[in-house]
Amino acid sequence: MRMLCVKNFINGEFVSTDNFIDSFNPATGDVWAQIPDSGREEVGAAVLSAKQAFTGWSHTPVGERSKIVNKIADILESRIDEFAELESHDQGKALSYLHNKTRHRWSHFRSSVMDDAEAVNYTVKQPVGVAGLISPWNLPLYLLTFKIAPAIITGNTIVAKPSEMTSVTAFKLCEVFNAAGLPPGVINVVFGLGSKAGQAIVTHPDVPIVSFTGGTVTAETLRKSAAPFSKKLSLELGGKNPAVIFSDADLDKCVHTTIRSSFLNQGEICLCTSRLYVHQDIYKDFVDRFTLAASELVVGDPQDVNTFTGALISKEHLAKVKGYVEVARSDGATVLCGDGVKELDLPEKCRNGYFMRPTVITNVTDDSRLMTEEIFGPVACIVPFETEEEVVRRANSVKYGLCATLWTQNVSRLHRIAQRLQVGTVWANCWLVRDLNMPFGGTKESGIGREGAKDSIEFFTEEKTICVKM
Repeated sequence: MRMLCVKNFINGEFVSTDNFIDSFNPATGDVWAQIPDSGREEVGAAVLSAKQAFTGWSHTPVGERSKIVNKIADILESRIDEFAELESHDQGKALSYLHNKTRHRWSHFRSSVMDDAEAVNYTVKQPVGVAGLISPWNLPLYLLTFKIAPAIITGNTIVAKPSEMTSVTAFKLCEVFNAAGLPPGVINVVFGLGSKAGQAIVTHPDVPIVSFTGGTVTAETLRKSAAPFSKKLSLELGGKNPAVIFSDADLDKCVHTTIRSSFLNQGEICLCTSRLYVHQDIYKDFVDRFTLAASELVVGDPQDVNTFTGALISKEHLAKVKGYVEVARSDGATVLCGDGVKELDLPEKCRNGYFMRPTVITNVTDDSRLMTEEIFGPVACIVPFETEEEVVRRANSVKYGLCATLWTQNVSRLHRIAQRLQVGTVWANCWLVRDLNMPFGGTKESGIGREGAKDSIEFFTEEKTICVKM
């Protein structure tokens, strides 16, 4: 594939820059795209464009905005194979994982009306203004469009910054905006580093609302930068998600699903399970089954239809994830399969790629870094437990609180524990079954706010009360 040269998208036009960042194909280790190294100047131009477009777009009827949003979705679906291949090259995920089609359809708003003998009170929802949208590298197209759709359908305009490591599908998406007839300036996309372009968006006084998905450490800097401006924030951050597996679990279904929840997309999903608490009565059986299944997963060329585990995002991230396996060994834990146990057999073109076998570790203590820190890679730790009270306490013992999975046939226990787990989402006897109408987000250091159809509309609007004296 030829080298791609990404351009900023400002006021409906593609704008060249002088400085670029190399973007690597994780499967080969080769540079395959160049990304603009944008800063305050480019962000300033994008914000000005969005601000000028806001008046017209915010007064466009919701029905007209909806038609354009649905046309964007139609065009995107018609080019889904192209976008899937580009994202596989950009992020390293297996091509087979990418052929899920999603749409965003949003209904009209309603106003609540209250009245008494003296006055009529009613509320309206109005767009906030220029929205800064900062999205991560692990699910580039999905997480960006998940923010864009509700932002523009509610009448906001946008300055977006995708991750500098996975910018190509966002760049190609800008072609779709123009093809769908989106007015210039409604969506602007600026590419570059978070420390430059992202920081410029967060600190720009004309960007009153910021939606960020990414790491907890980065979010700490973002919060401090946004605080003097009293910006409206939605932060979807990291996780250290537990799976709690009781002895009455359907083991066949549980093992199959937990393999996916641990290793899908190389474990580079904030919702992946990395701490597996298994009741002692089935612990050995589960470990044996899970380890065998993990060792049989196909690791290799993301373009191969048989591949389950593709390449990690970068050389640096691969080194970080492998470093945790070395920590496990130095701590005396047991590495049952994966990194360092069996060598990879990769095709020639992938020999310099960032690949790692799914790795299963046991004999890990609760205070180990492997049990408390987000690894964000194909590493799963399995530990036994005895009682319900004990496992709830241990599952809640980390600073994160994004999601959890719970496996039991006991309905009373299921509801009881689900309410005690300190997370934003509990999946019981399943994983990643998403209803986009339901609120999504985390607790503790896993984020602030919720996203989803209703919750995103709430976030991207301000509610105003109007009181009319009779």
